[in-house]
Amino acid sequence: MARRALQLLSLCAATTALIAPHPRIKPLKITKTTTQQLTPFENAITVNTALAAFGIGTRQKSLTPSGLAHAWALGVILLSSFVGWRGYSLCVLYLVAGSAATKVKQAEKDAAGIGEGRGGRRGPENVWGSAATGAACALLGQAYPAQRPLLAVAYVASLATKLSDTLASEIGKAYGKTCYLSTTLKRVPPGTEGAVSLEGTLAGVAGSLVIAGYATAVGLVAPAMVPVAAVAAFVATTCESWLGATLQGGIFTNEVINFINTLIGAVVAAALARPLL
Repeated sequence: MARRALQLLSLCAATTALIAPHPRIKPLKITKTTTQQLTPFENAITVNTALAAFGIGTRQKSLTPSGLAHAWALGVILLSSFVGWRGYSLCVLYLVAGSAATKVKQAEKDAAGIGEGRGGRRGPENVWGSAATGAACALLGQAYPAQRPLLAVAYVASLATKLSDTLASEIGKAYGKTCYLSTTLKRVPPGTEGAVSLEGTLAGVAGSLVIAGYATAVGLVAPAMVPVAAVAAFVATTCESWLGATLQGGIFTNEVINFINTLIGAVVAAALARPLL
C-alpha cells in the first residue's frame, strides 16, 4: 500500500514537472491594443479605392479610365464631407440611372446619329459637368456648418436636375413622338439640341422625384423638400433646353451647359427651401 502511494506521488510529480513553465522562461503577457479609427477622409480614400479597383477588375462600362479616376476624386470629396454615405449613395444612384437611360434604344439612337459618344461612357468632363455643383455644396458645408441644411437641399436638387435633364433628353430621343424647339416651339426631329417632348419631360419629372424621394428616405433632407427639389429641377431643365438651343457651341460646351443647369437647380431649390428651414 505504501509502495503504491509512493508510485502515485512520483507520477504526479513527473506530470507537474512536464506542464509547469521552466523557471527561466517568462510567461507571455497578452496586452490589449487599441485600434486607431480612420478619419472621414481616410475612410473615403479607402472605400473609393476599393470600389475603383472593383470597377477595374470587373471592366465596368459606365466610365472611361480617366472618368473613373475623376469619379474617385469626386467620391472622396462627397464621402468625407457632411453629406456622407447618404449623399454619396445618392450620386451613385444618379450615375446608375443616368447610364441606364443612355442605353435605352442605344442602337437606334446611334444609327440616327443622336446617341451619346463612347457608348454612353462618362469621361472627366461628364463627371464634373454633372456633379461639380454637388461637390461645391459638399465642400461649402464643411466650411459653413450652420448652412448645411440649406446646402443639403441644394445638393439634392443639383443631382435631381441632372437626372431630370438626362432622362428628358435620352427618353425624348428614344420615345419622343413630337419634339419642339424650346426657343421657337417649332417641330424638330428627336435629338435636336434644345428640343423638348412630352415623353421626355414626364420622364425627367419622374427622375427628379426618384432622386428627391431617395434623399428623403435616407434622411439627407426632410420630406417637405421633395417638391422643392422637383420644382427646381423642372425650372432648371427648362432653362437648360433654352441655353442648349441658343448658347451651346464654342466655350459653352455641353458640359458647361450641364454645370450651369445644375447650378440653376441648386440655387432655385435653396431659394425655395430657405423659408421652410
